[in-house]
Amino acid sequence: MDAKPNRRARLRQQTIAEIKVAALKGLAESGPSGITLRGIARELGMTAAALYGYFDTRDQLIATLAADAYNELADAHEAALAALPADQPARRVRAVCDAFRTWSIGNPAAFRLIYGDGLPGFTPPEEVSKAARRGCMTVLDVVGGAWDHVPAENREDKTGWEDFQASLAEPARAQFPHLPPQALSLSLRIWGRMYGPVALEVFGYLAGQVNDPAELYRREVDAIISLLGLSGE
Repeated sequence: MDAKPNRRARLRQQTIAEIKVAALKGLAESGPSGITLRGIARELGMTAAALYGYFDTRDQLIATLAADAYNELADAHEAALAALPADQPARRVRAVCDAFRTWSIGNPAAFRLIYGDGLPGFTPPEEVSKAARRGCMTVLDVVGGAWDHVPAENREDKTGWEDFQASLAEPARAQFPHLPPQALSLSLRIWGRMYGPVALEVFGYLAGQVNDPAELYRREVDAIISLLGLSGE
C-alpha cells in the first residue's frame, strides 16, 4: 500500500526532470522563443493538457528553471569556498571565479536563461530573486575575506547603502554586518569582470578571437586578485 505513492512521486519527479531538460534544449536551439509548453509536450510525446499537470504556465516553468540554475551555481560557489580555509583569501577568490566559469561553460543553456536574453513578459518571482542573491553573497563573502587588504583607492568611495536596491542591501547587511557599502560596490565591480569574458565565451564571441579562453579568464582573475590587494596563489 505504501509503495504506490512513493512510486508515483518518483515518476512525477522523473517527468519534471525530463520537462526541464526539454525546455533547456529548446532554449539552446531557438532562444527564449524555444520555451513553449506545447513544444515541450511535443518533444516528450505528451499532450499539452498532460504537461499542465506539472506546470500551470510557461512562466512557472521558467521560474523553476531559473531558480534551479541560480541555486546550482551558488552550490558550486559554496562548495569551492568550503574546501578552503578563511586565511587564504586569494585562493578563495580564484576558487569562486573558477567555479563560475566551470559551471557556465558546462551549462550554457542555463547560463543563457539567467544571464542572457531576457524573456519578454517574464517577471521573476521572489524564489528566483532569492536564488540569484545567493551568488551575490558568495562574491561579497570573498571580498569581505580580503577587505583588510583592499587598497584605499578601491575601498574609499562615496557609496552608501541607499545606492542599492533594498532587495540586495538588506540581505548583504544582515549576512555581513561588519562590511561597509563600499564592499558591496566592489563586489558588483568584480562580478562584472567575472561575467564579461565568460559571457563572451558562452555566447561564442571568443571562438574566432582567441585560442585559449581559459587563459584569458585566468588573467582577468589575476587582475581581480590584484584589485583586492592580494598576491596570486
